[in-house]
Amino acid sequence: MTQPLLELRGVNKSFGVVHVLHDVDFAVYPGQVTALVGDNGAGKSTLVKIIAGIYGRDTGDYIFDGEQVSVHSPRDVAALGVEVVYQDLALCDNLDIVENMFLGREETKGIGLDEVTMESRARETLASLSVRTVKSVRQSVSSLSGGQRQTVAIAKAVLWNSKIVLLDEPTAALGVAQTRQVLDLVRRLADRGLGVVLISHNMGDVFEVADRITALYLGQVAADVPAKDVTHSQVVELITAGRSGDLGLTNAATATI
Repeated sequence: MTQPLLELRGVNKSFGVVHVLHDVDFAVYPGQVTALVGDNGAGKSTLVKIIAGIYGRDTGDYIFDGEQVSVHSPRDVAALGVEVVYQDLALCDNLDIVENMFLGREETKGIGLDEVTMESRARETLASLSVRTVKSVRQSVSSLSGGQRQTVAIAKAVLWNSKIVLLDEPTAALGVAQTRQVLDLVRRLADRGLGVVLISHNMGDVFEVADRITALYLGQVAADVPAKDVTHSQVVELITAGRSGDLGLTNAATATI
């Protein structure tokens, strides 16, 4: 296997007396979709926020492209090439697609905005992702469907030469056709060589696009395995009990949480 683009090693995180993450190891590989799964309270959100630079680590290493790095803010993480698409998408309904994709990072020409360059780059990015469901990059986001909004949010993330994209429940509340569009886009991101992290409760989505599955149970990694080596029922058992047959946490490890 190639070297991971991103590795977290031995990460611990506590909030007061609550120990949320216990010696977590997590890796993201180029050209692969890594599904991060776990029940509510398993620590998924905390781990993602540590990767995103929102939370600091109590202990543990943050390694990017083989080198240990210091991350203190989301700006540091974005500079590395890591983008996060949260479930609420963080899009502004009153702005069009171009304005949303460049929000806070606008291109300028003289004292004004370089609308031509921004529109061209937005169109090129959507085309490179084989997005054909958006009629115009000047459409207002308020006029877009749920699937189209998710597509714009993902395109916004990859616009900045990102190497890793984290997607938080990207198909939540989408219909069948829209889910199909988003999953196809997720796979295309990996096929372009990006490292993709898919956070999802939907096991159908996970097994359709994921190359690896990392299952969290009560703040510990219960398993980190190739998707082809586990079944749907095994992953559900890992999520709910931390163990499935010979796979997962030992009883002693589970009991110490």
